[in-house]
Amino acid sequence: MFSGPPADPAAPTPPAGSGTPPTGSGTPPTGSGTPPTGSGTPPVDAATIALPVVVPPAAVTADVVPAGVVTADTVPTSGDGTGPTPSRFPTPPRLPVTAALAAAGLLALLIAVLGPGLAARGTGELRIPGAGLTTLLRTVLFTALAVHLGELLAPQLIRPVRGRPRTAVRSWSVYAALAGAAAAAGQIVQLAAVSGLGITETYATRDGGLLLLIANGLFIAAGCAASKRPALALAPLAVVIGAEAIRAHPEAYSPEIGAVLTVVHLTAASLWTGGLLYVLRTMWLWRGSPVAARALLGRYARLAIWLYVALAATGTASTLRRLPLDVVFTSAYGRTLLVKLALMAVVSALAVAARRRMLRDTDPAVAHRLARREQAVLGAVVVVSAILTVVPDPHWISMRP
Repeated sequence: MFSGPPADPAAPTPPAGSGTPPTGSGTPPTGSGTPPTGSGTPPVDAATIALPVVVPPAAVTADVVPAGVVTADTVPTSGDGTGPTPSRFPTPPRLPVTAALAAAGLLALLIAVLGPGLAARGTGELRIPGAGLTTLLRTVLFTALAVHLGELLAPQLIRPVRGRPRTAVRSWSVYAALAGAAAAAGQIVQLAAVSGLGITETYATRDGGLLLLIANGLFIAAGCAASKRPALALAPLAVVIGAEAIRAHPEAYSPEIGAVLTVVHLTAASLWTGGLLYVLRTMWLWRGSPVAARALLGRYARLAIWLYVALAATGTASTLRRLPLDVVFTSAYGRTLLVKLALMAVVSALAVAARRRMLRDTDPAVAHRLARREQAVLGAVVVVSAILTVVPDPHWISMRP
């Protein structure tokens, strides 16, 4: 305690020996025990014993950002006051995510390998040799098309977004195209093994020649993706889709109509699945810019509506054309198609929910989570679609003339 008012730290200190006491000192401090005079020690200047006052950081920042207000641009202090902009996207632990991806991959593998046999159980249809391996290879092929086409589509949605970060996700198109080419080559080898023909003889067959065209088209697409003009891959990818559409419709009744429907259906499905994957990866990269992430998801959602319409129209036409009503529940094709329709209903519900949350909430975190679930179910749809291309034509067991 001081007997007088505290000294002003900013006041000038008089020189020693001037005989003038410090301003405001007046009376010597109480309790000193020894008077300053006659002790041989010069009096202690009050300015030299003023205690420093430390202003806590909260008192400074409270004038800038009100307490309790959290914004997307707020930067948390980390010792030196620096740090990355916080994200509204929750950061999941790496171990559970890795375990979930491994479990999803194992489940997809089991569905691809065991799906054709389970769908055909009790139907009396002919057994397809190597149906499980064929389904797995075709799943890889469809995934490669989706990833590559999605990476060609999504940048067109990203460019008009205002205020977007100048960062882009790493391209997977080269690896996807090479994986698809390997899957097509694997189908050629399997076809040769099942038919007992040599590789060159297999090329002369209808399916072997189309699979060779698909493999070469994907290999060329990989080279285009690795070049400075990745858009050139559109030409070989169009050839791949056309060859796949012809290969999937060997039936004698109007195969050209089925091929045209498959071209539209496969293109729309690849753009929807691959485009959503690229958008979700970009949104995660832009998690520090929620406004740009929300704008990107909105642009994709508007395009996805038209892709959905194309899928629904071509899928319905293909079903009415290829599946007789009397074998919907008694054929492998009909059972697999019912599973696909159920999955598509789930995808539709998730897509609508994500769009509604995006329109109501400025924070895209919830919509991003719903879109991730939509992407997961779309992965299951790809596997089931591969099974549809492997199971027998249901017309063979139909009772219709």
